[in-house]
Order: sequence, then structure tokens, then C-alpha cells
Amino acid sequence: MLFMVIEHFKNGDTTAVGERFRQKGRMLPDGVIYRASWMELNGARCFQLMEAPDTQSLQSWTKKWDDLVNFQISEVLTSDEFWSKVSLHN
Repeated sequence: MLFMVIEHFKNGDTTAVGERFRQKGRMLPDGVIYRASWMELNGARCFQLMEAPDTQSLQSWTKKWDDLVNFQISEVLTSDEFWSKVSLHN
């Protein structure tokens, strides 16, 4: 399953997030795969595309960061997957 994870850095503190990342990496559990990420120009939010078997797998990852980051997680489909499903139902 694909997930769009939007990270909202608490108090705009990118320094603490960057330092932990440099020291420990992403700290992903088994089965969770990082695909890509994008940052807002002002550094307030990060948008990450992740692959995981379920949301519980992602939550074991976010718990390692939730002192610094608020997370918004949405399951997503690629556009091709979405439109092929819509076409099948019409």
C-alpha cells in the first residue's frame, strides 16, 4: 500500500529533526519503504511517499518521531491505479 505522509515540524524546528535524521537515519521498521520526499520552501512541512503493508506499520515508525513531528497519513493510489479502478466500476 502507498501512503502520503505529511510531516508538520513542531514549532518549525527543522534543526532537531535534521540532527536526529543525521544520527539515526529514518528508523524505518521492517516492511516500510521510503519512496520519495519533498519539502516546502520554508521548511515547515515534508511530504513523503511511503510504502507499507498497513497503517500500523507506519505508526511504529512515527512513534520514533512524534516528539518532534505531527503526522498526517493518507492512503493513496497512483493515478493509473485510480483510473483503472474507476473505469472498472463505470
